[in-house]
Amino acid sequence: MKGLLANIPLVYFLYVRKSTDVEDKQVLSIAAQIAELKEFAARMGIYIVDVIIEKQTAKKPGRKEFNKMLARIEAGEANGILAWLPDRLSRNSVDSGKIIYMLDEHVLLDLKFPHFWFENTPQGKYMLANEFNSSKQYVDNLSLNTKRGLREKVRRGEMPGVVPVGYINDVRTKTAKVDKRLAPIVCEAFELYARGDKRLDEIADFLYTKGIKTKSRKVGGERKAGGKPYSRNRVTRILNNPFYYGHFRYVGEVYEGSHKGIVSKRLFDQVQTVLERRGKPRRKAKNEPKPLCGLVYCSCGMMYTAETHTKRQKNGNVHTYVYYRCTRKSKTVVCREPHIRAEELDKQLSALLLCYAMPAAWADKLREL
Repeated sequence: MKGLLANIPLVYFLYVRKSTDVEDKQVLSIAAQIAELKEFAARMGIYIVDVIIEKQTAKKPGRKEFNKMLARIEAGEANGILAWLPDRLSRNSVDSGKIIYMLDEHVLLDLKFPHFWFENTPQGKYMLANEFNSSKQYVDNLSLNTKRGLREKVRRGEMPGVVPVGYINDVRTKTAKVDKRLAPIVCEAFELYARGDKRLDEIADFLYTKGIKTKSRKVGGERKAGGKPYSRNRVTRILNNPFYYGHFRYVGEVYEGSHKGIVSKRLFDQVQTVLERRGKPRRKAKNEPKPLCGLVYCSCGMMYTAETHTKRQKNGNVHTYVYYRCTRKSKTVVCREPHIRAEELDKQLSALLLCYAMPAAWADKLREL
């Protein structure tokens, strides 16, 4: 087999990747990677059939261009990959496993890196797997260190992330400073809404007239124009943000901040009262479990669930029926069992229970209880 593979001409995809994550700040840019790799390919006599460019992190599987490249390799368009380093190809166990499996099956024949020697042998794949594991460990450790840093910021009373309108992120001190121009406008918006006679749309229009409007942003590869009034949801988030009275919300909890509040706690509470009074009431869905749910299993091994159906006749009569059926959640067995009325299921269970009797001592004790 090795002799046969040696006669197959090698054709490579040049793959370059750079994400916006902190982990990749020291990595060469896309243009620099392409230039260096093409120079390396010319020096080593490597034939490149196409250049694949990816601008996405490799921490998780699901990269669009990477998956397309592997599919094209399986289709026979190429049988090798040229990249800057192994961590450009993968930083997660799923994509790493795909590459090594394709090497095992001889779908992918070779990998080339300017600064990492790889040979498609058991020893070479072992070293490649170690390099992939090191890349994943680097990302995992980076995540732990980042989370630890965020927790330390929270302990110091600093909110991680971008501050809301009315404040400025001071890049020198890494703290939140009050925006002297916009803070009075936001404070006035709180006071207007606390009166109870202004709608959210009117607050958005007020902010718009004062110069607080949407900014242009990139969505799905397209840039949406800004300069429009805030939406009602955006205004609600502003009025509901504890940051404005000196606290901040992080992972569902409210913490005391070290920044200066621009509204009083009393005014903030008045606004929350108006929001609650004028907002839509939150109704929780009633979940009334049926008697046999959690006790009866289908022949396929899955649990039974119940459904309530209401039938309304033309003469005004209303009938309610309860049906039990299999949840059909098995991934290995296709269940064909039909649904059954609750009354019929009760009859079947009663017939089965006739074979059993409770000991007299147990019955007497239960009667006493």
